[in-house]
Amino acid sequence: MGAATIGFGTSGVKSWANAITDLPEQEVTLPVIFTSHGNPMDIPLPHKANPFLTYVFDLGVDLRKKYPKEIKAILVVSAHWCTKGTYVNVSPWPETIYDFYGFPPEYYTIKYPAPGAPEFAKEVAHSIPTIKTTTDWGFDHGNWPMLRHLFPDANTPVFQMSIDYYQSPQYHYELAVQLKKLRTKGVLIIGSGSVVHNLQLASSRLFKGDKTLYGWDKEFDEWIKQRVVDRDIKSLMNYEKTKFGKMAAPTPDHYVPLIYSMAMLNTNDTIKHTYENLLPAFSDRSFIMEPTH
Repeated sequence: MGAATIGFGTSGVKSWANAITDLPEQEVTLPVIFTSHGNPMDIPLPHKANPFLTYVFDLGVDLRKKYPKEIKAILVVSAHWCTKGTYVNVSPWPETIYDFYGFPPEYYTIKYPAPGAPEFAKEVAHSIPTIKTTTDWGFDHGNWPMLRHLFPDANTPVFQMSIDYYQSPQYHYELAVQLKKLRTKGVLIIGSGSVVHNLQLASSRLFKGDKTLYGWDKEFDEWIKQRVVDRDIKSLMNYEKTKFGKMAAPTPDHYVPLIYSMAMLNTNDTIKHTYENLLPAFSDRSFIMEPTH
């Protein structure tokens, strides 16, 4: 079942039938990615330093091989840009943002000098008036620590869209469906978050060097995987009603990018789980949805 065929009522997001029509169409439909952005402690490490960074690097190699000319821009829906209202960044050269605290000095010197994609961002906002433009943000740590391994040359334009922290899963789903046309306009869409993200419970063990799972984290992560395999978007949207939903995602910021990614699923997409690793109360689960050729 394709995402566009599912009805969940309405959140008040107006449907714009001609959204994003001014950008040129491509014959190739690009994939959609959902990925963790990893452990912030890994930020300065090279891609061969651990399995997660190697996975991100290898995924980038594969994408550039399959789509050598088709990726014109990258849209990142990052867990680390939460706002009241939905915004896209239209800066031609977004800054690298260090939205983390208490790390060694070298963590604050790394740059990801990719250009922005103001033409794409402005067209998105023009076509979908729910979305507003801004230059007040840059590449946050849900973006550049992952992209510096995925697209290390930093020559592909990148723009971010914020998460309206105060909106429902229904709102995010309806907005994402309208953005799906970007897949045929040369935009690679990445939802960057974590399906299990309870920092308080993760920290209480990891800071002691204890990587023992709680049990509920594994159960919820496996529930997510099965719902993704089943393309059961409705259940994914109603995650808070599950047994461990509120424990796995006590705040919506890291979970909502999953909704954006899944809402852009097409019926002819295959879903491949590209990375599966679980720490106590923290999941690096990642997958790609790609057209069957």
